[in-house]
Amino acid sequence: MSTETVSGEIERITYFNPDNGYCVLKIYPTSKFNPDAEAPDGTVTVVGSLTEFNVGEAVEFSGQWVHDSRYGLQFKAESFTPTTPASLQGLKRFLSSDLFEGVGTRTAERIVEYFGMETLEVLNNDPQRIHEVPELKTKTANNLIKAWAENQAVRQVMIFLQGLGISSRFARRIHERYGDDTVHMVTENPYRLADDVFGIGFLKADTIAQSMGVRRDAPIRLRSGLHYALNHLANDGHTYSPRDKLVETAMELLRVNDAELIEQALNDELLAGLLVRDVIHEGDESTHAIYLPMYHNAERRAAMRLKMIARAPSAFERAVSEIDWYSFLAELAEDNDVALTQQQQSAVQAALTTKVSVLTGGPGTGKTTTLQMVINALSEIDARFELASPTGRAAKRLSEATGEQARTIHRMLGYGGEGFQRDEDYPLDTDMVIIDEASMIDLLLFYQLLKAIPPRTHLMLVGDVDQLPSVGAGNVLKDVINSGIAHVTRLNTIFRQDENSRIVVNAHRVNQGQMPEIDNQSSDFFFFRQEDPQSAADLLIDIVRNRVPEKFGYDPMDEIQVIAPMYRGPIGVNMLNDRLQRALNGDTRMAEKKLNGRVFRVGDKVMQTKNNYDKDVFNGDIGRIHAIDFEDNLLEVAMDTGFVFYEWSEVDQLTHAYCISTHRSQGSEYPVVVMPVMTQHYMMLQRNLLYTAITRAKKLVVLVGTDKAVHIAVNNNKVNERYSGLLARLRG
Repeated sequence: MSTETVSGEIERITYFNPDNGYCVLKIYPTSKFNPDAEAPDGTVTVVGSLTEFNVGEAVEFSGQWVHDSRYGLQFKAESFTPTTPASLQGLKRFLSSDLFEGVGTRTAERIVEYFGMETLEVLNNDPQRIHEVPELKTKTANNLIKAWAENQAVRQVMIFLQGLGISSRFARRIHERYGDDTVHMVTENPYRLADDVFGIGFLKADTIAQSMGVRRDAPIRLRSGLHYALNHLANDGHTYSPRDKLVETAMELLRVNDAELIEQALNDELLAGLLVRDVIHEGDESTHAIYLPMYHNAERRAAMRLKMIARAPSAFERAVSEIDWYSFLAELAEDNDVALTQQQQSAVQAALTTKVSVLTGGPGTGKTTTLQMVINALSEIDARFELASPTGRAAKRLSEATGEQARTIHRMLGYGGEGFQRDEDYPLDTDMVIIDEASMIDLLLFYQLLKAIPPRTHLMLVGDVDQLPSVGAGNVLKDVINSGIAHVTRLNTIFRQDENSRIVVNAHRVNQGQMPEIDNQSSDFFFFRQEDPQSAADLLIDIVRNRVPEKFGYDPMDEIQVIAPMYRGPIGVNMLNDRLQRALNGDTRMAEKKLNGRVFRVGDKVMQTKNNYDKDVFNGDIGRIHAIDFEDNLLEVAMDTGFVFYEWSEVDQLTHAYCISTHRSQGSEYPVVVMPVMTQHYMMLQRNLLYTAITRAKKLVVLVGTDKAVHIAVNNNKVNERYSGLLARLRG
């Protein structure tokens, strides 16, 4: 779509959001414009994330004409350039705006009547001449000169940034970060934007640098590119990179063929202390590892803290030393009307007698029952405990399962805008910390957790180690289990099943490398075969919208969750979200708003993608759009905790949730899971991914795809190994 321009004087400002610069302006156009956009009063509407304007300003906007379903034709501006007001009336309105304190309508008229159309030239080039205006107070003149200089400085910075291809939205963020030093800071090192300004990653900063003429092999680019490469590897779960792997990755990402140049840049970063070099010893092998400082610090100190906790005396050592465990566990089981296996009894005893313990096992093996007995045992000896999970949905499930208060780890540690409140200086005041869904914990969060646990406190990790590892870097649960530092109980007896149920059985079959039973002879596990991706997508839509609701009575919006292995492709998360939105909530008569390239409509199923403690919503929370407020620019979303309001600028925290990725489903359970399993997903077809998706379902699983794809997933147990030094540090 080609870029167009429209110029005009600002008649009024309908809306302005100071957080992101989004504004709705009414202008009197002074250039050619689309006549269909003209309002009865002769104005044209301009919208966009720009900057704060004032009535009477003359501006040229660049962008496109767009049609809003509610407000009609508008000009969506991507950038702007201040121009000279084309009329004396415009000059008067501009000078009498809120921008210039003490300059009212009458004073503005005096100035413009005295200088005429040369007013702006005087202010720009010889502002002291403002004192020539008859009857103009000295203080007012000085205030105007100062405010004009400040306003022009900001505008010049905005024009400079936009000249580098930076949108007004990001230009505002950059100026807020650097202030008067903006031009100097960006010119000196445009790559610092990736670290300092939210939303500008290396690629965007690199584009800006290229527009400034920075060479591809410039040292400043290569040094910043090494950080980009390490962050890229961290996104794949690695806490460090072997040196040769880092050089190879950087060469590929930066499209630089000279390894010596990368090596030199790496040496410069190491010498400056901006990257960290270490040696990881595993058996007879040693790895020369390169870390980002935050991961090196977290990994090293997490290992030290966990060792210290494991060695320190127990908070209730005396109480448990007098227990007759045979009688105690027998009475505990009898009082709670449960039968505990020897493994479960061992897990309860271990939690109270060893400082660090792990309880793991698949679905239906009694993890929740065992955890409940641990909690009851703690109550018997009057020990205090904290329950937490990595996500809000997981914490809610934990509360429902145990009848005790459970929180997210972030909330337990008092996370806020300034970071975590709980640490070594302000630790948790408790005897035991129990973390559920521990497979989801990444290294950085694990370190924050350990910092807040006093040495005398017990730590119990509960989770399924065979599920997908954490989204963030590290392999915490697996490393703790393999380190030997914790007492590990792996439950393997299946309790939760009946002869017509296949969910639990098939989950365990997949986990053991066996094909699931997909003969459609059970009451809760079905497989629909379809080779063609487009036809498979059509079938999946029909299953969600018609077949499952009609046969089993489940609500397609609230009780059925589609989980897909990949985001791209005709049967990936993105396309299925679009198609399911049309199928389940396609009534365009409902209020809707297009934001960030996506249409949000009343009734849409949406998911929160990050923890937001101000709104009391958390990563993984799912809700429905209840209303759209076009006057205040708000989405109103009905969550489990109540109604939550999102400004337009906050909608990037939401994603459509008709279909979600397997990683996004972790920590949650749904009555029904529907999942495509196609050979087109081959890059993501892994045993732990299929296993994780199946274990998310409580009542019904429906797979759509091919036997071959299921075979590929079941037989692919080559879990991508993560470069992590935590295991070696715990053993060393």
